[in-house]
Amino acid sequence: MSALQELLALPDRRDNPYVKEWKDSGRRIVGSACGYVPEELIWASGLLPYRVECRGCTETNLADVYMHRFNCTYARCILQAGLSGEYDFLDGFCFLNGCEQIRRMYEIWDKHINTDYLYMITVPHSIYEGGFKWYEEEILNFREQLRTNFGKRISDDSVREAIKVYNESRRLVEKLYDMRKAEDVPLSGADAMRIVLSAFHMPRDRYNELLAEALGEIESSGEHVEYSARLMVGGSAMDDPHLLEIIEDLGGVVVTDSLCYGSRHFLNLVEENGNPIQALAKRYYYHNPCPRMLGEYDNRLKFNEEMARGADVDGIILQKIVFCDTHGADNVMLTEDLEEMGIPVLTLEREYMLSDIGRFRTRIEAFMERIARR
Repeated sequence: MSALQELLALPDRRDNPYVKEWKDSGRRIVGSACGYVPEELIWASGLLPYRVECRGCTETNLADVYMHRFNCTYARCILQAGLSGEYDFLDGFCFLNGCEQIRRMYEIWDKHINTDYLYMITVPHSIYEGGFKWYEEEILNFREQLRTNFGKRISDDSVREAIKVYNESRRLVEKLYDMRKAEDVPLSGADAMRIVLSAFHMPRDRYNELLAEALGEIESSGEHVEYSARLMVGGSAMDDPHLLEIIEDLGGVVVTDSLCYGSRHFLNLVEENGNPIQALAKRYYYHNPCPRMLGEYDNRLKFNEEMARGADVDGIILQKIVFCDTHGADNVMLTEDLEEMGIPVLTLEREYMLSDIGRFRTRIEAFMERIARR
């Protein structure tokens, strides 16, 4: 298959050929559950970073034994996948106190799932000089923990090389986002999401090779998507293109996003010169702060506005998973402020496993009509 086809065939955690090849060669894999985990350190230690996901999860019966139903279904679905053995290929798992629900999942995983190595990186809930020093120290501790548990010293030079590999991904993904800003949109938002998500589930150098080739294929194809509205999607963690497929079935096209599995994860490079640990800490701590960061709402509003206007969108869809308190509060404020700026916004509340599709279609259709009347 072509490079583009290979990226669009988003690998499934239960049958991932890249994971199988990596494990068959005697190498190990460390998962992560948040975009604040510096993947470069994992890669620099000869391990495969794997950002956990739960696409295809249809029930949470195992997870519900340990997490009440007022916990979000994203956290419960990840735990369900772990308890059912779908993440037995992980040799380690780095959590982060991104939200209370993920932090709680760490405790349950530690007691009930047999992953050899677990670690928790703690990040302050606000951005200030002392918080930066705290996070930098956490990264140093993480590097030492990886060395202790996996037996490989992580030199500064190896971290610098990893930074270059991951910066290349960021540059290539930025090119993909720039291509989608054109009036003739070259591919659907659902396909763009598949391409971006593939980065988390294969060796990053292989991903860079495929994406560089795929971008050329997209440019030379001359194809474009027919649409009646250009849209942006933001809000809670989204590792499944299903919602975007619903939007695009109704005539919209998603041309950008403000998602932690999308633009917020890939935009902004890490400095390649100087102290590599400080460079990683600076980039991960300060870039595009998510709603867990107190006092950063104005920066998030500015980022959403810039992404929307940069892609010339007709409207924004902000979704949140039920019981996702941080995005729930942020979405209310963003909706009010973005509407005042003249950018129409639709807010949706959903479970991780999309259900009640008819309700979503009705609300999205009404939003599309509202945009058309403008």
